[in-house]
Amino acid sequence: MLEYVKTILVKVSFDVRLFEKELRKAFKMLVQEELEELRQWCYVRFSGIYHGIINRVFAKAS
Repeated sequence: MLEYVKTILVKVSFDVRLFEKELRKAFKMLVQEELEELRQWCYVRFSGIYHGIINRVFAKAS
């Protein structure tokens, strides 16, 4: 499921609203270990453009 979420995030990364929506949906689908891996991957892949969104979404989940 984690790889599916990553694929979706890459595909919607052109739109800030879709990116945040899909990132939030990931929390309903993934277990804690996968969420930690997703968090790290998001920071590596998208921190340049979506750093604030990643911080906000993952902060609420902690």
